[in-house]
Amino acid sequence: MELDILGIVVLIGSFLFFLVIGVPVAYSIGLAAVATMLVSFDAMPAFSTLAQRMATSLDSFSLLAIPFFILAGQLMNSGGIAIRLIDFAKVMVGRLPGGLAFVNVTANMLFGAISGSAAASASAIGSIMGPQMKKAGYEENFSAAINVTSATTGLAIPPSNILIVYSLASGGVSIAALFLAGYIPGILTGIALMIVGGAYAYRKKYPVGDVVPFKLAVRKFFDATPSLLLLLIVIGGIVAGFFTATEASAIAVVYCLVLAFLYKEVRIHHLPKIIVNTVKTTGIVMLLIATSMGLSWVMSFENIPQTVSDGLLSVSSNPFVILLMINLILLFVGIFMDMTPAVLIFTPIFLPIVTSQLGLDPIHFGIIMILNLNIGLCTPPVGSVLFIGCSVAKLKIQDVIKPIIPFFIAMIVVLLLVTYIPSISLIIPKLFGF
Repeated sequence: MELDILGIVVLIGSFLFFLVIGVPVAYSIGLAAVATMLVSFDAMPAFSTLAQRMATSLDSFSLLAIPFFILAGQLMNSGGIAIRLIDFAKVMVGRLPGGLAFVNVTANMLFGAISGSAAASASAIGSIMGPQMKKAGYEENFSAAINVTSATTGLAIPPSNILIVYSLASGGVSIAALFLAGYIPGILTGIALMIVGGAYAYRKKYPVGDVVPFKLAVRKFFDATPSLLLLLIVIGGIVAGFFTATEASAIAVVYCLVLAFLYKEVRIHHLPKIIVNTVKTTGIVMLLIATSMGLSWVMSFENIPQTVSDGLLSVSSNPFVILLMINLILLFVGIFMDMTPAVLIFTPIFLPIVTSQLGLDPIHFGIIMILNLNIGLCTPPVGSVLFIGCSVAKLKIQDVIKPIIPFFIAMIVVLLLVTYIPSISLIIPKLFGF
């Protein structure tokens, strides 16, 4: 028992130590696993087992979807999609009070859903909307805050790479069901952010957008339609059973490539750079997955999932209280850990608790995790989307903290609604027989 306690202390302590001194998250996870094995295992067999676990964790057909969706997102980011979606959003919501704030959220929801990347969305939409909002009289820190938080909505609205990662970590929850479950929570998050942004814009008397002539509105709609059709093709094809999520990702690449060439925003000589960026991003994601799955195996050996389960159930047997504690833990984890390793490490810990003890649907819990960790993407010190949004806006992080707090509150309200009203997540999957 003492050895188990020592292993747990070494695991947590070494991981935090490596993070604090600035070691990248993937390496921190891997080194923490190795350090734990040195005090808890017979080193040589343990190292070979860890290497085997890391390798086999990547031996999954579903994971092939991730590099394809990343490539599709890169093509979207380079293919002139963002400006067309922004113009379309102006037609839809630009006339509302604080119209450009609504446009920012709507465009991020659309672009994030199509690209599957919060970082790409914050960069692409922020670089276009930031100057426009500044010119219209919006405060720069407010513009950055609404751009950062709304960029995360695309991780819940499918197609989403992180939902594929959750499917892997959960032991095979249907990717199609997860995709369908993300629609209402993602849209609700966007609406909540619009309410906060609209209230702030009304109080500050920010200008209302210009009326878009009908002919121009129709043209903007048709300009954006080819991009929006990608969502219908990918999700519709998966749900209808025409192809798997992995096959859909490959189709998305072909479609985005054709679209980018048609828009004349991407040329042949641009492709090597796009592919290199895709390979870099894929390498980072796959290393995170491999080391996180290795660490999950070490945690299982140390009986950490069972210890956490016993600890939570000893505090209370009330499902409301247990879910609240899990949410608080995940919110805290999201502050210090990137989304991919957090999903891979904590899904095996919490999923057995909520499914066996509370009777939650694993699809429902997957959406709860994503909404939780979305908030972490917008918080220092690890919030990647926050850093990107501030960089695009040319602001310091401390400048954005105050205006971003009301948006955090809105995201937490939606999180609690989704947590305690399962039908918000499950109604669409059930309609399609999942």
